[in-house]
This record gives sequence, structure tokens and C-alpha cells, in this order.
Amino acid sequence: MSNSERRSYPQKVTTEAGPIEFRLMGAADEAAVLAFARELPVHDLLFLPRNISEPKVLTAWVREIERGTITSLLAWKGDKVVGCGTIVCDVHSWSPHVGGIRMVVSTDVRGLGVGRALTQETFALALSMGLEKLVAQMTVDQTGAIAIFEGLGFKAEALLRDHVRDRDGGLHDIVVLGHNVAQVRAKLEAYGVPGAVGA
Repeated sequence: MSNSERRSYPQKVTTEAGPIEFRLMGAADEAAVLAFARELPVHDLLFLPRNISEPKVLTAWVREIERGTITSLLAWKGDKVVGCGTIVCDVHSWSPHVGGIRMVVSTDVRGLGVGRALTQETFALALSMGLEKLVAQMTVDQTGAIAIFEGLGFKAEALLRDHVRDRDGGLHDIVVLGHNVAQVRAKLEAYGVPGAVGA
């Protein structure tokens, strides 16, 4: 069963930023996602394994979506992408039961509930994929993002010192947060996220 059969998109939510629509990312969204990525502060890109503001990286990302190793959920405000939640899993690795969660949200809508709503829906999508463990990583100073994940029951599992190098040569630490799906399901149900647990 494909991810789109497990969760229904597009999906509309109301936030303090106004109405937001969640849609699965496809090849037709490449230009809009590139524009979104190029507006992000460079520091926000550091916890991602690749620089998504480069066209060749985005093209490779779309190929991985088509192959099924990546599932990306876009948050649209009108005709503009304002957020992206991505689930990465490798069914051919030793950890096919683990999904990596990556979240980025436009500075224009931060603090207005878009990131929280997108994170909750990305978790619901990950749960519908049958994943047993979810992992997220970010720079240690991204306190807002860390708080959202901790609010869902994630716990710090590792601190990777000097793990990423920015364009100016500066080194930054990465925190790795993890949570097992049973606990995530209970938390999402407690928060009242509809359809968080696949039938």
C-alpha cells in the first residue's frame, strides 16, 4: 500500500498563520521547494545531510521520492511552500524499521503553529508506514524544534560534537532525538491528532 493510500492528501489545517494545506511532494513541486529552501537561513540547513538549496540536490531528492525511499509532506500557504516534513527509510539497510524525520519551516510562519501541525502530521504519516522507531536530528541551538519533538515524547539519544561544518568553516553540534512508535502513538492520540494510528 502506498503512503497516499494510508493517509489522505491534500489536507487543510488552520493555524495562526492562516489556512495551510499539506500535500505530498512530487516532481512538479521542485521549483517551489527550491524557492522555499533558498529563503531559509543557512543555519537551518545544517542539520540536513545535504544542502537542499542546490538544484542538483533537489533533483536527486525527487528521484528518491519516486523510488519510495523518501516521503515528503509540503505545507503550502497559498501558492508558496512554507514547510517540509520528510521521512527517510531504507528498507535494504539493517534498520528498515527506523524512519528519519526531517523538518524545515519558513521563518515567515514560525511560532504560528505551522511547524507543530506539520510535525504532528509527518509523525502520523510515519506511523501509517509501519515504522517502529522515529529519529530526528538538529543543531543544539534549535530549541523550538527540540521542544516540539520533546513535547511528543522524544528523548535525546546522542550528541554529535562538531558534526557539521557551515559555509564559513564553523563547526556545530548535532543532537539526535529518538522515540519508539508505541509511545509516539500514545502521545499523538493524547493530543487528539485524528487518524494518527493506522487501522
